[in-house]
Amino acid sequence: MSIRQAMLAILEQGPMYGYQLRAEFEQRTGETWPLNIGQVYTTLTRLERDGLVEVVVEEAASVHAGHGGVGEPLGSDRTHVSYRATEAGRGEVSEWFATPVPRTQPPRDELAIKLAIAVTLPGVDVGTIIQRQRSATMSALQDYTRLKRTGRAAAPQDPADLAWSLVLDSLVFDAEAEVRWLDHCEARLRRAAAERAMPAHDGGAR
Repeated sequence: MSIRQAMLAILEQGPMYGYQLRAEFEQRTGETWPLNIGQVYTTLTRLERDGLVEVVVEEAASVHAGHGGVGEPLGSDRTHVSYRATEAGRGEVSEWFATPVPRTQPPRDELAIKLAIAVTLPGVDVGTIIQRQRSATMSALQDYTRLKRTGRAAAPQDPADLAWSLVLDSLVFDAEAEVRWLDHCEARLRRAAAERAMPAHDGGAR
């Protein structure tokens, strides 16, 4: 997932402080991928370096109630800094939305890596790994399904609620696919074990 483009897209709505930007991102995604505030500001610094955002500085005295975003109180002798997308930044957002997410370089999947390594090592009970993972994934699937039926995802009233509902749909589909894949892996392992246990056929025998 590209935090860079997601932050840029949110900043298209208007200038925001770092804490505001983090809150907006997490509201839209249901806090599924929580952001560290240090990550937010590191990304903003890089975006500014690349000319995709620009700093907006206001005198502290002009800021309503003398405070900025949540968690960013200011003294009377300080300035208030927010960020907004530049024309180049808006162009990158447009390109991001117009370009399909590539599948040629999929993100690292820890579970797939774990099983791939496990089947190559002697003494590893791969069947137990699969069973434990299936139980954990089924538990997560039940949690996601419960969330879909309750709260703001059950009856979205605004775009942020709809966004959270779509994220939940993605999590549900991913979990369901993972369970099916684990079932497939288990069947493949059983078949491979059965084939290894079969006696070798003598090609010359009749």
